[in-house]
Amino acid sequence: MIRNPILPGFNPDPSICRVGGDYYVATSTFEWYPGVQIHHSTDLVNWRLVKRPLDRASQLDMRGNPDSGGIWAPCLSHADGLFWLVYTDVKRLEGNFKDAHNYIVTAPSNEGPWSDPVYVNSSGFDPTLFHDDDGRKWFLNMQWNHVSTGVGGNPKHPSFDGILMQEYDAKAGKLVGPVKNIFAGSAHGLVEGPHLYKRDGWYYLTTAEGGTGYGHAVTMARSRSIDGPYELHPDIHVITSKDAPDAPLQRAGHGQIVETPEGGVYHTHLCSRPLRGIRRSPLGRETAIQKCVWGDDGWLRLADGGPVPSVEVEAPAGAGEPAAPEEVRHDFDGPDLQLDFQWLRTPVPQRIFSLTDNPGSLRLFGRESIGSWFEQALVARRQEHFDFDAETIVSFAPETYQQAAGLVHYYNRHKFHFLAVTWQPGQGRVLQIMSCLGDWENGRLSFGLDQPLPIGEEGEIGLAAEVRGAELRFRWRIGDGAWQTVGPVLDASLISDEAGRGEHGSFTGAFVGMAAFDTSGRGKAADFDHFVYRPC
Repeated sequence: MIRNPILPGFNPDPSICRVGGDYYVATSTFEWYPGVQIHHSTDLVNWRLVKRPLDRASQLDMRGNPDSGGIWAPCLSHADGLFWLVYTDVKRLEGNFKDAHNYIVTAPSNEGPWSDPVYVNSSGFDPTLFHDDDGRKWFLNMQWNHVSTGVGGNPKHPSFDGILMQEYDAKAGKLVGPVKNIFAGSAHGLVEGPHLYKRDGWYYLTTAEGGTGYGHAVTMARSRSIDGPYELHPDIHVITSKDAPDAPLQRAGHGQIVETPEGGVYHTHLCSRPLRGIRRSPLGRETAIQKCVWGDDGWLRLADGGPVPSVEVEAPAGAGEPAAPEEVRHDFDGPDLQLDFQWLRTPVPQRIFSLTDNPGSLRLFGRESIGSWFEQALVARRQEHFDFDAETIVSFAPETYQQAAGLVHYYNRHKFHFLAVTWQPGQGRVLQIMSCLGDWENGRLSFGLDQPLPIGEEGEIGLAAEVRGAELRFRWRIGDGAWQTVGPVLDASLISDEAGRGEHGSFTGAFVGMAAFDTSGRGKAADFDHFVYRPC
């Protein structure tokens, strides 16, 4: 049995491909570095993160990219003995404009080496590359129309101006021939996320519609000719929860068809799981998969009937059982950062952290303020469970209130809770809780302690976070002493897509990890002995 979501936590816009008996899913990473997550499975049930291919400055530099900019909607395919990855790097998403640049990288295997990117176009986002059986390749993306009333955080139908298609010449590394708008979408609007699939002489086009909120949907159309005209599915939407507010998987849309070696058909899609009684999804947009069937009329539908996605789905024959969640502990004993972790925007990680300066510790170099779009020292992992504990130990000796280091529950510059070791005049080293409570666009700080808590000038400080649904409690201790609660119960639901600016303006998910800043410019270092993430 497959249990959805198959990729819990922030893993949106799933593109799936199969090579022999191996399945690969690529998902968006937005401003988190390195870019694009690729998971691998042999049974569609259990998945393992195996690669983030955009991992060097020649491929990706997101310094200055806004929150929820960066890598949108990658598409992963395999043809001609190569893996092909196409993706968008969004440099602006505010106002009427989207500055969205599309690229292609290739590799002989999923592990790489991945090439430097080939620039393709900037007419819109959500690109896909289709390899036709005659050897020709076709590049598709949605077209963005800035001459409309759609703005960042408030999308409008005219802004999503159809699906463009143009032939891609792989030898020349460029688009060739005419550009054609092949699909305007359905009346539901906001058409994006195109993928093509060919079967029995038909070209099937799946798109995402309705915006990536609670009206999201997978829409299908087909044509005998790749450039159309495309007729809509008689049901219009193959997957959606827009009319099922009590379904456990909400915001369902944006995915891709895959066929098993035995001929079974599945369709990935993004989804979210709002907290019970609260329309907020701290785990962000996750990846799910549904079993499908081809009808006698030649149209694809969910195997269970209707468009509403299921949590439990029949797995291919011989598949294993879903693995139980386990505690993950990192002691930072090696020279490389574990794959669980990412950082923000910069392709120069040695500027913000080191695993060799103080072996056995993760050293963060305090740089710009928490929430900076350029260079902040924040290393974190995805929140994958509604209930979890996180724990670390930090050695840090601040000398000014401009220096801070600690444990953070983070979404973006407008949504975070930060338990920080810092310094106050007349008190010395202290604990303080710094939060931004969804204050878009000012980013106003709130302080969880009316008075900072003095903790002495020496000694390692243990920091812990306990999240239970919408509640966050911070704890601390000196050395091996007893854990003590610090500060009030905080609103963990703020660390979600829907909080603050709202569901159409924030597209990532909750992270928990370690952060440091030093706005004095001295680069004060903080050493973290270990990090534990414990599902509850």
